[in-house]
Amino acid sequence: MQSAGDSAPDKASGWRGSREMWLDAAKRAFLEAGLDAVKIQPLASRLNISRTSFYWFFKDRNALLDALLEHWDAKNTGAFETACAAYAETIAEAILNLIVVFHDEAEFEPQFDFAVRGWAHQSDAVMARVNAADDRRLAAIRAMFERFGYGAEDADVRARTVYLVQIGYISMQVREDRAARMARVPSYVRIYCGTAPAPNELARFHARLGFDPAA
Repeated sequence: MQSAGDSAPDKASGWRGSREMWLDAAKRAFLEAGLDAVKIQPLASRLNISRTSFYWFFKDRNALLDALLEHWDAKNTGAFETACAAYAETIAEAILNLIVVFHDEAEFEPQFDFAVRGWAHQSDAVMARVNAADDRRLAAIRAMFERFGYGAEDADVRARTVYLVQIGYISMQVREDRAARMARVPSYVRIYCGTAPAPNELARFHARLGFDPAA
């Protein structure tokens, strides 16, 4: 969707702020206080800029909400797709690539997912977007298993096991000690694919997350 500012790049920054600033402010307000907090005047006050500057970048509030959904999908669903397509020599390593997403909020934001799923209960259109994103994520995980020789039915059930466990963590707002959660990773991998990760695969996984199991 093209915003008002897309056709005038020389008007996309400066005292009016930027499209990214408005979108970031909307996201923070959404995560902190819910959908009702995503309104133009409160966001302008948060940014300390004029309300009228909003219209350089978005047609109206609905356009901003559409952009917020697009950002959520591109970041969170994109993280699944990128991880599932990443190079791996074994299925255990491939699953570790995916589990990185669950532990790194720079790649995937669980609170953003939780908030959008709550929004979906208020809007059929948003629910359709969430369902489509879930289908894409499951398809990516399923394709990952199929790449390593799993049959279609087996790959589908394993993909659902992986994904629905993670969505359960998000929906239940589970809070765990990091060391305890990381200690479960080898068993999760073994249960998901039937193969335990090798020590060198676990070492690379820990290094990617900056985690020292001996600390």
